Amino acid sequence: MAFDLSLYLVTDAALCDAYGLEQTVEAAVSGGVTIVQLRDKHASDEHMTAQAKRLKTLLAGTGVPLIINDRLQVALESQADGLHVGQSDAAVHEARIAMGKDAIIGLSINTLAQLQAAPVELLNYVGLGPVFATVSKQDHAQPIGFDGLAQLANACPLPSVAIGGLKAEHAERVRTAGAQGLAVISAICGQPSPYQAARAFQAFSNQDFSDPGNRSPSH
Repeated sequence: MAFDLSLYLVTDAALCDAYGLEQTVEAAVSGGVTIVQLRDKHASDEHMTAQAKRLKTLLAGTGVPLIINDRLQVALESQADGLHVGQSDAAVHEARIAMGKDAIIGLSINTLAQLQAAPVELLNYVGLGPVFATVSKQDHAQPIGFDGLAQLANACPLPSVAIGGLKAEHAERVRTAGAQGLAVISAICGQPSPYQAARAFQAFSNQDFSDPGNRSPSH
């Protein structure tokens, strides 16, 4: 499946609670979000699967893929478009075998050593960061800053998306560092208007970051 990393929304159950998860996603996609990741470290598989199925229905026809964070079984049962795993999450090999060659598989990367060890032939993209410390993820790794982001992005053979404490005003720095996109949580989730929050990133989202042929590797 083709995908666009330009503006990557990672959901947060607590931040989305007041506005509503589905309402947040719908508004954010209308505002320009190009890919959605359902992330909830505390929900049961059953609850998360139900959420994923509703989001999959909501996103039908938009061209925006639904990625599940960590939960391979949820991704399979909801027929999500892909899975994102961390260094301590489900193995990339297991995900690729279970989900097939057309699934979008992403991996979190924080260091050059992790990038060099990554099974890039099985991945479609990598998440680089955190760029800054963020309260959205209490267990995040050491922030890498824009210099670290540039080092990793330039060494990476795959499309990459930067994440970690990023706001619309950081978009140009992310682009200059070499990442194909920018992933956000609190910059959209929990905002008074997720639509307007997403719109604030449009100048970034409309950039032609890379050869489109590099955005959807096939395996």
